[in-house]
Amino acid sequence: MGVFTFVLRKSGTEWTAKQHSGYIENSASSTYDLQRKLVNAVRAADSSGAVQSSFSFVSPSSAVFQVVVGGAVFVGGGTVAAAHAGGAVAESAAPGAEKKEEKVAEEEDEDFGMLLFD
Repeated sequence: MGVFTFVLRKSGTEWTAKQHSGYIENSASSTYDLQRKLVNAVRAADSSGAVQSSFSFVSPSSAVFQVVVGGAVFVGGGTVAAAHAGGAVAESAAPGAEKKEEKVAEEEDEDFGMLLFD
C-alpha cells in the first residue's frame, strides 16, 4: 500500500503540485486536470492495487491532494480489500458496526443532559 500526498498551489492561472515526501511534481490549468495527471503519475510509480484519492481546498489558492494505492476500501459498512496482483476483490462484513454507532449516539445525548429522540 502506498500513500502519496501532494501540496497544490495556484500561481496566476496555473496550478502546481509537489509531493510532500517524494519526487513527483506536475502542473495544469485546473485542479481537475492536475488531479488526473497526479493519479497517472502515481499509477506509474506504484501499480500494486486499486486507487483512491481525496482532494481538499485549504484556501482559494492552495489545496491538499492524497492518493492511496492498495489497502482497504470502505464500502457500505463493510470493507473491500484491494488485491495486489490482478484485481480480485474480497469482501468482508463488519458485524456489529451499527450497534456500536447507536450506543455512541445515546452516550453523546446523555452528555448534554438531554435526549434528542424522546
